Amino acid sequence: MNTDALVLKNDEKAIFTLRSLYEKYGYSQFKMSKFEEYDLYVRNKDFLVSDNIITFTDTTGKLMALKPDVTLSIIKNGDDSSSLQKVYYNENVYRVSKGSYSFKEIMQVGLECIGEVDTYCILEVLSLAAKSLECISPDFALDISHLGIISAVMDSLDISSSERSALLKCIGEKNASGITEICGSAGENLKKLVLTYGDLDKVSKVLDEIFGNEKPEAVTELISVVSALSEKGFKDKVRVDFSVLNDMNYYNGFVFKGFINGIPSGILSGGQYDFLMKKMKRNKKAIGFAVYLDMLERFNENSKDFDIDTILLYEDGISLSVLDKVVDALTKEGKSVMAGKTLPKNLKFREIVRINEKGEMTVENNA
Repeated sequence: MNTDALVLKNDEKAIFTLRSLYEKYGYSQFKMSKFEEYDLYVRNKDFLVSDNIITFTDTTGKLMALKPDVTLSIIKNGDDSSSLQKVYYNENVYRVSKGSYSFKEIMQVGLECIGEVDTYCILEVLSLAAKSLECISPDFALDISHLGIISAVMDSLDISSSERSALLKCIGEKNASGITEICGSAGENLKKLVLTYGDLDKVSKVLDEIFGNEKPEAVTELISVVSALSEKGFKDKVRVDFSVLNDMNYYNGFVFKGFINGIPSGILSGGQYDFLMKKMKRNKKAIGFAVYLDMLERFNENSKDFDIDTILLYEDGISLSVLDKVVDALTKEGKSVMAGKTLPKNLKFREIVRINEKGEMTVENNA
């Protein structure tokens, strides 16, 4: 992995850069409370990344929860009066972190497009997902799937609801042998779909084999949007992968995940969630994504070669003005500097600069 490729070194910079990006496309910031009634999350547990939720009882006796998710709050607190609502957020959520397996306060950044969502809205959101990844590191990939295509193939099979659930698990795991066990020879098209991965030219050939001249609308939609993303300069970054799944009780249409080289799991996740909107008594469509900054934070900690550029060690008796000028000179060179009388423990640094009371300096390179 080329760690020099990482552009944003911490979550604060990521938040600032991503907020600026979303505002350029007409997204306004959505602010919300730190907690919601626990019932909101109980009714939609399958939608959450984790079903571990921190709860408390407020002064009225209601069972409340520290917010583990932002999308549910945006839907709950919105209305259908406007034709299109574009919002972004940077909010703390409270849930079990994938890295530590303990509860953490996690800053999450994302956006939602709610209302009369058309193909352009979908393209815009997917483009912003790619741009978000690009802001973090140029070494990224955006994997895209379309649940309408998966449904079209599965609907042609004579299977029970339990077998359908088992098949979805096989699809997510790219388990071709599992599909054969459930469907036999009837599952060949589904196996082709699951094992299809890559650019649009490769995927289009497989879709032609599966559907022939009777392609569902979802195929046309996928080809149109991915082609447009390629024309926007993301051809080498966007991959079609039908193993990308979200819960089909909540999601429909496009679903996608974003990856950064060096992080083993997705740092961005999103999709269309019209079914969730209906479940929450909303009459609009919706698509959005979230960037998981806790994963970015751990990546930076692991990939950082040095905590600081220069350790400046000075002796008693040195002139305050001389010492101050040396620190200023080093920082003007673009270096980070930590000045002190003793060498700090457990700190990675590029060099030590020692300065005596006469102002004489020696440099020890640690790189």
